[in-house]
Amino acid sequence: MFEKNYYTLVAGLREYTLDSDTKGFDAREIVSDILEELSSSDAEAVRLLYGYYDCENIIALRAGRAAYNPLGNLSTEELAEEMESPKRLPKAVARVIRMYADPESEEFEGADFSMIFEKALWTAYYDACSRSKCRFLREWSAFDRTLRNVAAAAVARTVDRSIEEVTVGEGEIVKQLRRSSAADFGLRGELSYIDAVIAAVNDEQNLVEKEHKIDLIRWEHAGELIPFDYFNINAILSYLVKVNIVARWVLLDVKRGREMLSRIMTELDGKELINKQ
Repeated sequence: MFEKNYYTLVAGLREYTLDSDTKGFDAREIVSDILEELSSSDAEAVRLLYGYYDCENIIALRAGRAAYNPLGNLSTEELAEEMESPKRLPKAVARVIRMYADPESEEFEGADFSMIFEKALWTAYYDACSRSKCRFLREWSAFDRTLRNVAAAAVARTVDRSIEEVTVGEGEIVKQLRRSSAADFGLRGELSYIDAVIAAVNDEQNLVEKEHKIDLIRWEHAGELIPFDYFNINAILSYLVKVNIVARWVLLDVKRGREMLSRIMTELDGKELINKQ
């Protein structure tokens, strides 16, 4: 099956970014505009990418916290409705919500409730991404989960907390994180960014600096996943990952947000996209 190419849309991504200065940078508006141009299957991949923020918001809502990330697909009112009767969330995520809302239901007889709700929800979300038809989303979500697991495991070590409690999912890397006593968890040959993550966690006392270093790893990887993609959904998703990082840093540190915004524009120019049709 051939991927659809979006020549005009991708060529205009720089304009989307330029139209929003850092003072009023609206990542959600950029996403909405892009969604209007995509096929139904590609739009589904974008919504699943942003399902991460829906999960963040659901966890906050269930815990009674007021925190809300506007990058999610669902408004606060829609989230409340989904918590009562999930219909719009990925099936695996919706099942976790129903399961923990009514553990005595016949539907979930014999289900495993050993995981806390938050961990079960993240496991379901990453599982949904792993089943996506979109290559970038599958590979990005696998990377994102691993990066978060490595960072969480490194932090857990410093505070003498169980690594099993803070890691999500299964697989060889997760097993290695849980059983290895090596400084790099024995993963230096497996993960090119392992040293950078551990250094950010262990050597950087400033939390903002720590987050910035880890986000730079995300930024680089988003680009590495699309070496030969210029106009398809993979290229668009890579761009949106970077837009999300910019949106975060506009709130945390305006100067850094502006620098990252400039970097997006430079990268889009540098690829000479139109010449690569």
